[in-house]
Amino acid sequence: MNTFIQTSTSRNPENAVQDHRIPAEKPWSGIIRKGQTVRIEDSYGQQAIDTLFYRADDYAERYSSQDTMRSQGAAYIGTGTKIISNEGRVILTMTADSCGRHDTSAGACSCESNTVRFGHGTKYLHACRDNFALEVSKYGMGKRDIVPNINFFMNVPIKPNGEMTIVDGISAPGDYVELVAEMDVLCVISNCPQVNNPCNGFDPTPIRVLVWDSEN
Repeated sequence: MNTFIQTSTSRNPENAVQDHRIPAEKPWSGIIRKGQTVRIEDSYGQQAIDTLFYRADDYAERYSSQDTMRSQGAAYIGTGTKIISNEGRVILTMTADSCGRHDTSAGACSCESNTVRFGHGTKYLHACRDNFALEVSKYGMGKRDIVPNINFFMNVPIKPNGEMTIVDGISAPGDYVELVAEMDVLCVISNCPQVNNPCNGFDPTPIRVLVWDSEN
């Protein structure tokens, strides 16, 4: 179980420099400057928030799930985790976590994976890879730039034999993570639209993203 680190008492929505409410099933992106703290909030509970990070001035450097897991010797993301890039540098550090379970192995849902897992009737349902493709296109990137992501608040137990399965989330309304940027970072989010497995409690809901400057 990850240890929750209390946030600063001066950090509240009123003094945030960015405050974004992201509707259910929609994407979002924004720049987090070095030293700023980003809070990703599961406003209603049991909502998977698929997230990617890119170096803001060079998108070729981006989040690496493999390097992040290897560097910390753990399969999950939690308080104290160093978010590592494909160049081996620290992009962000997670400083607070009120939930305790975040996946970085199961990837993002797609039309193709929906079809394989849930049948041809789901082929045309909206998926996270669609959201990611739409959002990264704003920065001149394409599908090849969508790498394995973090699934904040998604509960994916891993069995001793390596099998994984997506089960009911454990996040409560208002649960959040906070990360401090160690460089200027482009954050790209898909507020997961999945309705065929329990990652969203079969009911996608809105989320919130807040950003504070380093002195707060």
